Amino acid sequence: MSGGEATSAASREEKLRRLEQLRREVAQLEAELAQPDSATRGWPPKDFYLAYYATAGFVLGGIAAGASLLFNVVGAAAKGLHPLQLIRVYLTFPLGEKALQLESGIALAIGCCLYIATGMLLGMVVHVVLAWDEYRSRQTSLARRLGLATVLGIAIWLVNYYALLSWLQPLLFGGNWIVREIPWWVAALTHLVFAWSLALLYPLGKFVPYQLSRETS
Repeated sequence: MSGGEATSAASREEKLRRLEQLRREVAQLEAELAQPDSATRGWPPKDFYLAYYATAGFVLGGIAAGASLLFNVVGAAAKGLHPLQLIRVYLTFPLGEKALQLESGIALAIGCCLYIATGMLLGMVVHVVLAWDEYRSRQTSLARRLGLATVLGIAIWLVNYYALLSWLQPLLFGGNWIVREIPWWVAALTHLVFAWSLALLYPLGKFVPYQLSRETS
């Protein structure tokens, strides 16, 4: 074998070794890319995403509370009462009977804010229950959500008015104005409008996982 042939053979062997090394490096890189990195590990969540649904319920609860307040404003105006009669009665909890004489101003504005804030907290509970029911049953029908929302709305009304406020307000403020001043059917409808609104708004707060794409050069 001449010197040129020997050099060519050695060069070929070197190239083959280099090619095999590159193949191993490519295989290693592909294996690393197939594994989730720190940004994507555990995503999307495999189980019920409680934190997301609680947060979504907090936001949607404020909207639903606004809907129930609007229902009461229209109803009160139709009966010739003060449009914010519900807020007046609502404010008897911290202010007592004098809240029933409020006409306008910062107190009623604060009362509206407190009413909506309460709805946001209750919205977390209702939305999580609706989401959990869908997660377990795998059923997404509006009729099922409205039925469950009806049960939840009535349950919240009964607990708020008769298990808590009926004894707590007299104990703290010497009067039972909330239960006495608001007819039972108005109170029930107010809570039902709130719960039904959450059932209708539920798709806006449904968790839909997104996929993280990788940029390739």
